[in-house]
Amino acid sequence: MSKRRITQETFDAAVRENIEEFEMDADEALREAVEQFESQGVDLTCIVKVVPAASSDDNQEEQTHEVLQALESLRIRNNTAALPDATADIKCFTEQCSLGFAQRYLAAQKGAYPVILSYCKKCMEERDYTLAGLSALAALTDGQPDLLDKEGRQFLVDVLEKHQADSSVTCVAICVVRHCCIKHEQNRQDLVKGGILPLLTGAITRHSDCAVLVKEAAWALRVMTFDDDLRATFGHAHEHAKSIVLEHNGLKILIGAAKAHLSNTSALSELCATLSRLAVRNEFCQDICDLGGLKFMMTLLADSYESPVAYTEKTNRCVFFSSSSSSSFLNCLLLLQELVRQVLSAIRAIAGNDDVKDAVVNAGGVDLIVIAMNRHINNPAVCEQACACLSVLALRKPNNCKVIVENGGVIAAVQAMKIHPGSMNVQKQACMLIRNLVARMRSYCQQILELGAEGLICQAVETHRDCGDIGKAALRDLGCKVELRELWTGKHGSITN
Repeated sequence: MSKRRITQETFDAAVRENIEEFEMDADEALREAVEQFESQGVDLTCIVKVVPAASSDDNQEEQTHEVLQALESLRIRNNTAALPDATADIKCFTEQCSLGFAQRYLAAQKGAYPVILSYCKKCMEERDYTLAGLSALAALTDGQPDLLDKEGRQFLVDVLEKHQADSSVTCVAICVVRHCCIKHEQNRQDLVKGGILPLLTGAITRHSDCAVLVKEAAWALRVMTFDDDLRATFGHAHEHAKSIVLEHNGLKILIGAAKAHLSNTSALSELCATLSRLAVRNEFCQDICDLGGLKFMMTLLADSYESPVAYTEKTNRCVFFSSSSSSSFLNCLLLLQELVRQVLSAIRAIAGNDDVKDAVVNAGGVDLIVIAMNRHINNPAVCEQACACLSVLALRKPNNCKVIVENGGVIAAVQAMKIHPGSMNVQKQACMLIRNLVARMRSYCQQILELGAEGLICQAVETHRDCGDIGKAALRDLGCKVELRELWTGKHGSITN
């Protein structure tokens, strides 16, 4: 059942009543209002849970939230003041929207989008003001792609064309594009028709030395291949991926960018994630391999065994951390694990091509994948992708199955199942791996059963509904007793549940 919703005005009135009628201090009044509405089943996600501040004229009768104060000031200055006079207001508005979704939502409800877009168009000739306006637009549209309209789409294309040489403006404009395309199929289609794809790939080529921009542009390209808008009956994810590859040389550009930023963990993660989204055809998988994509992925996996490394944008260099600096070490380890996960995901995607499967195995990929899983065995996301990767390599390839078993792939998968019993994805991919290994190589059944696979698979089937079919298939191929339900006997009547 959906939760109830209230307006910001209703919430603010309750806080004000607590202060005026019950003589609570501001913090107590706010806390009491939150508890009161939550106990009534009200969703406060879109509510700014802050006591409204007094307006700039110190009139205590008119209190409003800072984001609305900045918006109102911008609304007035947009028509009456020069651009420099609005600088403080646009920065304040951006800062307030960056605090959380509730602030952005409130601003949008009060008509912020046309005000900010008007400011952006007004200052398009001035670089610094354009940057400030785009930053405000990026903050406002984060999580609110429905705000973008036809005028805004054209503005984004125009600003990317006009400021192609400016990496900072380009980067922020691409960020707005990304925000407006997540979970919004129509914006994606309209922007692609408007010529956004060559602007994104061109930005990577033109500013190949700027890791932040490369990451942002790759991210935006990846979003163009999403199919995440529940409102759209049919999406163009596949068509967009094909266009990026065939019409805009996307694979070569992305692989070239990855090779240029081998020390930037964050950028590499995004580039690998984007490549995996573009491997939608058998020939594209082979192209990634032929362009050196597989080789650099193998290099990344091998290099990930070294100490965690972080790339600092300010100093343009790599910094190695020891375990003594715990906070920095942990952050770097998380970045490293995300990179490993995305590399494994990319290998999994391109290994859909049978020739690439063999290339991965011949390049020592199985050993690297198993080592990566063992090293990051406590990370369920890495274990999931590693098992999935090995599963794809084993599919219809008996020789590859032999390499996987001999290099400890089954042992690692079973260990992952033991460590992550609550992760449905780990359990499912491990079951898939075991099933693919024994489907054509029954000689491995006893070896796998001796590792305790049967009990773990049974537990996965019982615990996770989505593991039912693949888990039972694995048990069947292992030669274990398994109860298979006959859903339909061919007789007249409906399918049993």
